[in-house]
Formats: sequence, structure tokens, C-alpha cells
Amino acid sequence: MAPPRIPPIPSLQAFEALARLRSVSAAAEELNVTPSAVSHRIRQLESQLGLRLFDRGDFALSPDGSAYLPQVRLGLQALAQLPGASVATAPIARVRLAVTPTFSRQILLPRLAGFRLAYPDVELVLQVAIPLADVKAEDADLEVRYGTGPYAGVEQVRVLTDTVCPVCSPAYEAEAGPFVGHFETAADVARARLIRSPLVPWHLWFQACGIHLPEPREGSQFNDVGLMLDAAAAGFGVTLTRLKLAADWLDSGRLLRLSPRAVPSPMHHFLCWKPGTLQRWECAAFVDWLSRTLA
Repeated sequence: MAPPRIPPIPSLQAFEALARLRSVSAAAEELNVTPSAVSHRIRQLESQLGLRLFDRGDFALSPDGSAYLPQVRLGLQALAQLPGASVATAPIARVRLAVTPTFSRQILLPRLAGFRLAYPDVELVLQVAIPLADVKAEDADLEVRYGTGPYAGVEQVRVLTDTVCPVCSPAYEAEAGPFVGHFETAADVARARLIRSPLVPWHLWFQACGIHLPEPREGSQFNDVGLMLDAAAAGFGVTLTRLKLAADWLDSGRLLRLSPRAVPSPMHHFLCWKPGTLQRWECAAFVDWLSRTLA
């Protein structure tokens, strides 16, 4: 059996440059060739491999492209190493990510092994961002923001939308319920202690259900969704929550839904970055991976 044919080095260089720069013209300028030459080399490489390396017109990597890119980079780096020269330490590809707490624990971390497997050469540095506020420990390459968007001065992509519904612990439902109107009436609301949060205001539910009540001004209040859900599970009262963020509490039975209705939230999670950030391949890789993962 003949050994597998090694792809042409110019094609591999074009693939690496296009994956990093996400622009045919930029890759062509870096490689000192024409844009049509870059496109031809990519088609040649995909034809030889029998793989599609890019998914969309914005040159996001396909799953096969994501898996192949680290191997190509290692190969090109090895070929660039001169005989007898000391092995140079490759610069660390590091992405600094600011992320809101509950999104990090419930949405990002359970999926993060997928990014580590796809990009083992990328080092992630996570720090806390405060929802609804531009507060983080230090400057970050990428930031998960929670709000209505869009945000001025940054590029962004919406990565998570959600619906809201009132929930409480089984013990509190037995204490204050039953809520025969599925918590969709003013009478049900009047019987309960309402847990408050600016992250999930009650007026979203009141308006959807035709309940003519103002935003509550009394009751326990939390500015972190995870703490709010823990408080509800401990019997503090009824809270309005985003269902995707509350999935662990609901699946475990610590909380139960009081209504089959789910109201779309006008607030979403956005992944944001300053213009030019995605010229670094590792940042572009994370944006592509998270967008695909949560699609």
C-alpha cells in the first residue's frame, strides 16, 4: 500500500493563514500571493483530504478543520525549525475570557472539555464579569455580557436566548400553595413571597399574564441567578428564572415549575470583543466554537 500523500506545504500555509486571519485578502497579503491563489490552495487541500475545512462564508472552521488546524500548526512549526538550532519555545496561545457566574457554571463549564479537545494548544484564563454591568477583574480578550444589547464599541454575537417561568421548592409550594392558577393570576402572586432580581424582573411575567401589579419592592433580592435559585430551593419563596440556567435545579427536583407557560426574555447572553481581536486565531476559534456549541 502506498503511503498517504502529504498535502502541499503552500496549501497548508494557506489553510493556517486563512483560519487565523479569517480573510482571503489578508491571508494572500501575508503569503505574498493573490487571493485567487489562496482560494485555489484551500480547494486543493480539501479535495486531497476529502474534508470540508471551513463551514461558512465568514471562514469559520468546520469540526474537521478545527481538529486538523493544531496538527498543521505543529507540522509547519517543525519544518521551520533549522537543523541544529535550539528548539524555540512556541508562544502560548492564551484567551482571556470574562464570563458571568451562573452562565459559566451552568452553560460554559459543562461543555468546555469540547473546546479543550478541539484546541489543546489554547490556554483559557477565566475571570468573573458582573451581569448588567461593565465590571470585570481585568482586561479580557472576550467577554460574555448579559442584557438587551447591542453594545457600543465592540463586536458581538448572541450566544444564548432563554425563556422565564416562576419556580419554587416543593416544600414552599406545599406551604403557600397550591397555586391553582399556575401562578398566572394576581391571587396566586398575592399568596407568595416573591424573590427579586434585576436580572429577571417580575414585570416580564406580569405583563405576559395580564397581571396588573408593579415590580415588587419588598422581598429577598439577589444579583446572581445561582444564588437566587439556591435561595428558592431553600424555601425563600417564588422566583422568576431563566429556564436554561435553572435546568440543574429543575432536573434534580430542588425546584419545580409553577406554570407550563414560558415567556421569552428580552435579555440575552452576548459574546463581545473589541474590533481586531479575531485576528488572533485563538480568539476566533473560541468564538466559532461557542457559537456552534450553543446554536
